[in-house]
Amino acid sequence: MVSPMSIKLVQFAILCAALSGVVGLFVRRSSLVGQRIATLMMVFGQVCGIAGAVSFFHSGEVQSIRLSWPAAGDSLVGLDALSAFFLIPVFLIGGLGSIYDLGYFPQSLHPRNGRKLRLFYGGLVAGMALLVVSRHALAFLFGWEAMALSAFFLVSTEDHRRECRRSALIYLVATHVGTLSLFALFSLWKWSTGSFILDPAAGAGMSFGVVTALFLLALIGFGLKAGIMPLHFWLPGAHANAPSHVSAILSGVMLKMGIYGLVRVLSLLPDPPGAFGGLLITLGAISGLLGVVFAIGQHDLKRLLAYHSVENIGIILMGLGLAMLGRSEDRPEWVALGMAGCLLHVWNHALFKSLLFYSAGSVVHGAHTRQIDRLGGLYRRMPLTGTMFLVGAVAICGLPPLNGFVSEFFVYVGLLESGISEDGGGLGAVIAVPVLAMTGALALACFVKVFGSVFLGNPRSESAANCHESPFTMRIPMIVLAICCFAIGLAPALLGPVLDGAIRTWNGGATANVPGVGDVAPLREIGVTSISLVGAVLLFYLFMAIRGRRSEKAGTWDCGYAIPTSRMQYTASSFAKTIALMFGWALGTRTHGPRVEGSFPEPSSMESHVDDAVLDRLIVPLSLGVTRWFRWFRRFQQGLTQHYVLYILITVVAMLCTLMPFDEFITRLFER
Repeated sequence: MVSPMSIKLVQFAILCAALSGVVGLFVRRSSLVGQRIATLMMVFGQVCGIAGAVSFFHSGEVQSIRLSWPAAGDSLVGLDALSAFFLIPVFLIGGLGSIYDLGYFPQSLHPRNGRKLRLFYGGLVAGMALLVVSRHALAFLFGWEAMALSAFFLVSTEDHRRECRRSALIYLVATHVGTLSLFALFSLWKWSTGSFILDPAAGAGMSFGVVTALFLLALIGFGLKAGIMPLHFWLPGAHANAPSHVSAILSGVMLKMGIYGLVRVLSLLPDPPGAFGGLLITLGAISGLLGVVFAIGQHDLKRLLAYHSVENIGIILMGLGLAMLGRSEDRPEWVALGMAGCLLHVWNHALFKSLLFYSAGSVVHGAHTRQIDRLGGLYRRMPLTGTMFLVGAVAICGLPPLNGFVSEFFVYVGLLESGISEDGGGLGAVIAVPVLAMTGALALACFVKVFGSVFLGNPRSESAANCHESPFTMRIPMIVLAICCFAIGLAPALLGPVLDGAIRTWNGGATANVPGVGDVAPLREIGVTSISLVGAVLLFYLFMAIRGRRSEKAGTWDCGYAIPTSRMQYTASSFAKTIALMFGWALGTRTHGPRVEGSFPEPSSMESHVDDAVLDRLIVPLSLGVTRWFRWFRRFQQGLTQHYVLYILITVVAMLCTLMPFDEFITRLFER
């Protein structure tokens, strides 16, 4: 039996996170004491939480640990391999973000909103951890709402900016539409199973229609949180306008709570049809491809990274869809490869996307701008930040020897096997393979554009020319995440037992049917290849360094431009123009060209904008149209008391009329 110490450590971590920002409310607004105490509480609590999750993995047990809750009549929270797996990124990124906050958002420089940020940052971490360990619908919804409201206040941290307020409001509406879907989901679950306990349902007691309704409600409710396209419309603005360490935990962890909810609910449904897996693979392919396409068209560094979150959620969804196909077709190797790719990419995306947002925050902290075309030449001034961003970029592109390659490799192999098998994985699985390959190629092109425009060349603005490296407290989290990215890429075999336990839990605890990840994927060979690649790169670098010392330095041919300026460089917009034209049907780029008039024209410029396909082209125009259509109703609401009294009188009379026996009166009238 698993020692209860694991769940106690997790509970302690949740409590520390929830209380970490409370101390700051009782000290002066400009004091750093509250911020430092919040960081200590958060880091200590998260270390205890990680220790609890790791100790559960070492126990080798799959059985859940449950605690009694009299108000619910049964269990409230528990810990199994799937919960422990998702707790690791919650606690890791939560603790690192608190350290990052010391240098990025010091209380002395932000007396107005610093305390609010730390209070709700702790609430966000506590809410996510609570919903992951919940075994009752009420506890799950409590954690879900704590997470949702905390994220709203975090996105609106800098609420003096109109764009920030707008993004927070859009997020609030989207997240509560998802919450309403979850209310319907759990109500239907109670009706069909007779309990709010989240245990696997018996196949004989649930009809196909109920299973389909539960799946669709889960897809809407959790898909809005995960940012599945076209339910992603809240995501770019929220991630771009939140503080960078908040953007990191929103993108790297909070989106995965939607994935966790979907994974957990699908593990409870009996005998899911193959169409569920095909739909998930199709939505994943759409999210992956269009997410990276819209990322290429962005000029805002953080907004670009936000669209890459949509892309990676698509990859995770493809793995989950493949596992669902494996359950439906009784192909355990598909289940192993699909869930291994899905779950490992949850970890990997949390690591490299948080690293990229931390690096972007370092750029914003030093250069005071997020506009890519106003940056350039930062690598000379911020070498560590540039190196960390490069590590994250290589990882997110799925290139060896970093962690992104391993999880995407699982998804590739699984989709290929399902596509060429005689059973047939469906058209979605066949199409998803080239889409996944195209997504990786476009992601590589996008980050070549970003790294070249931001860190190479000459500064394009005075703020970029005068930037500086970030404080030590901001660099430590980036280094830790970079080490984790290398560790998974170089030694993926170490994660085999962890993945096996989580996959068995998702599959209902069946250990005999699903093979181990090491049996269906060459984990050791991947590790050896990655280590060899790192060794070859280091040897080449050493060789070039020695050779460079012996060679003489000379100027290059400058083509007649002895003193080049930043205006002679490719901008990010011009670099991506060819790809943007290829996908113009999706991007819908709006360009405002320069106006050149007269013999001696004034200086002019060109601007281009890419609107979100769902929010700016569908939801906003539709909302404005509905508002205009209902303007006629304003004549009934003029602010006059006598009108409202008249409305009440008419309503009362109408209600009294319903009590009159009109049917009897009409019957007697016709009898006469």
